[in-house]
Amino acid sequence: MRTLGLDVGTKTIGIAVSDGLGWTAQGLETYKRKGNLSDDLSYIRDLVTKNDITKIVVGFPKNMNGTVGPSGEMCQEFAGSIEETLNVPTVLWDERLTTAAAQRMLIEADVSRKKRKGVIDKMAAVLILQGYLDSPANK
Repeated sequence: MRTLGLDVGTKTIGIAVSDGLGWTAQGLETYKRKGNLSDDLSYIRDLVTKNDITKIVVGFPKNMNGTVGPSGEMCQEFAGSIEETLNVPTVLWDERLTTAAAQRMLIEADVSRKKRKGVIDKMAAVLILQGYLDSPANK
């Protein structure tokens, strides 16, 4: 039983998956959204089936003052659609600064700007999922 982590954006979704014991998160891919919610959910359904997923953690972008803006509302709706359509429990996880942290990690690893662009969302999904896996909320 594994957990899927998603960094949902308007154009892409970063995807990470936990190991079978729920200890570590590994980056899976960056999915390019099709502009159609049903296609996106169908793709996620396939991932859930292939990877024996029992829970999905969706990054929840809040403003620095804790309020929810348009991106946060979009992620709430996306998580609700997952639960409704795929019948998989979904957790919203505060993702403030995860993209910035992922960017710093990739720069420190001397990954070129061009390559960073292709993996930044996947790396953010790893940080979101790992944060959840390490938290008391997951115990």
